[in-house]
Amino acid sequence: MDVHDANLQLGVIGNGSFGALVDARGRVVWACLPAFDGDPAFCALLSPREHGGGDFGIELEDFARAEQAYVPNTAVLRTVLHDAHGGSLEILDFAPRWRQNGRFYRPVSIIRRITPLTGSPRIRVRARPLADWGARAPEHTWGSNHIRWLLPAFTLRLTTDVPVRFIRDGLPFVLGHRLHLVLGPDEPVTRSIDGYVEEALGRTLDYWREWVRYLSVPLEWQEAVIRSAITLKLCQYEDSGAIIAAMTTSIPEAPGSSRNWDYRYCWLRDAAFVVRALNRLGATRSMEEFLRYIFNIATHDGTLQPLYGIGFEERLEEHEVESLAGYRGMGPVRRGNLAWIQKQHDVYGSVVLASTQLFFDQRLADPGDAHTFSRLEPLGERAFALYDVPDAGLWEFRGRAEVHTYTAAMCWAACDRLAKIALRLGLDDRAGYWRDRADTIRATALERAWRPQANHFSASFQSDYLDASLLLLADIGFVAPDDPRYVATVEAIGRELRHGDGVFRYLAPDDFGTPETSFTICTFWYIDALAAVGRMDEARELFERVLSHRNHLGLLSEDMAFEDGEGWGNFPQTYSHVGLIIAAMRLSRSWQEAS
Repeated sequence: MDVHDANLQLGVIGNGSFGALVDARGRVVWACLPAFDGDPAFCALLSPREHGGGDFGIELEDFARAEQAYVPNTAVLRTVLHDAHGGSLEILDFAPRWRQNGRFYRPVSIIRRITPLTGSPRIRVRARPLADWGARAPEHTWGSNHIRWLLPAFTLRLTTDVPVRFIRDGLPFVLGHRLHLVLGPDEPVTRSIDGYVEEALGRTLDYWREWVRYLSVPLEWQEAVIRSAITLKLCQYEDSGAIIAAMTTSIPEAPGSSRNWDYRYCWLRDAAFVVRALNRLGATRSMEEFLRYIFNIATHDGTLQPLYGIGFEERLEEHEVESLAGYRGMGPVRRGNLAWIQKQHDVYGSVVLASTQLFFDQRLADPGDAHTFSRLEPLGERAFALYDVPDAGLWEFRGRAEVHTYTAAMCWAACDRLAKIALRLGLDDRAGYWRDRADTIRATALERAWRPQANHFSASFQSDYLDASLLLLADIGFVAPDDPRYVATVEAIGRELRHGDGVFRYLAPDDFGTPETSFTICTFWYIDALAAVGRMDEARELFERVLSHRNHLGLLSEDMAFEDGEGWGNFPQTYSHVGLIIAAMRLSRSWQEAS
């Protein structure tokens, strides 16, 4: 496939410690080091103003075309570059990950293996990290087979069998045999570099293939589901258990919209969606890791912010970065996210929902018990206290607060699931307590959110407009899928918020005007809702069309343009891949049909 650079034609590699984005020509254009929230040493994606570089590329002279694909069922990326004279080469990119000595070996390291395939390709290896958000070129030193860059919080070492001068001076040379590049911490490679790379490649391939082998995938769309599952796995920071919303900051939600936000943090809502999606595939370790994160940030009174840093940071001050011009020059570039100060009361339901399987899944080595339940109860108390108190809602409105229907439904879900967990644990008094609270919330929300004249639920108790989050009311069990009010709401959203292959979050103007692109997970929610109300053929047809808008590697960003399906918004977006997995599992024919 011949792909162009402008349309988020990016691949992701990572290992649970960090992530990197590789463009369609095999150039690392984004990587925050030493972790997701760090300084982007490779920041070419966001156009450094003063300095060239911010990338790590293998450039082919007389470049003609490129092909790119993942090694199936792995996070190892293969790029093949062709020149105009019949020469070609292969680049394998990966971050090492495997089980060793009772834990996971996952260094902050990018490994690149370059192999000539045909002809005599001439290449140039460029390694040009920048420091302080692209503001300066870092100091560097070099030795006989390595180069070191002194970054603000990390010293980066490139160990290689490419002559160091060729990299240092950007000299072109003929690629006559396989070469290796190991970029990572400032630690010497104490064995042959080719031997280390081959072992690391083999063990990393084995790790991912084994992980995928134990996923409970649907019969249909397996490739799409597996790629989405691997992508979600790559967005969890295993030191703390945090799950980031995306690896990037400031890719605009629509061209020139200034809806440019930093998503390199853990939104409890998004992370809970990820956990539930991976749970459905049988990958429960992410749930256990995320709950470890939750219990580290939980306060005694149960209060939660909407998001936190990957190291439990509470304050995520937002400011604009002048040294980067932005994705395709579309600034501003923002660092930090002001949403940390907002009130988003649905988070209490999100966390309890993400925790529920812990009490019912008998495969788990350390299932939930009465003590774990007691740690969740303060979240239910907050949910009950706040279900009818105005908040910013899941779309994080900055200029208004209302009692959002989705928020109230999620507060109901917190109390409802606590009642079910209490029953499971034989705590009958607590089960009755939480059931009463759930029933109170549900009765109030059904009365105040229903609009009989419009014949649909409203986005909030105070308004009459539609919001795609209403599609989730059946998924969380707040209403039955065949409830006439839900069916009518799905139909109304189809009429008013659907446009072509996409669905708007809402059409009411917000702090930045009226949205211009479809929010990808909303489209998947709509597909899931169509299936739930019995419109299966229509759901399957729309699902296939949305899949066709994934990038060349099967990855999705946050938003999609209505006209051409071009991806916008931060990348890769966990929300979008959650939506794909849930819809595929709902729509797929059963394995029984195949056999």
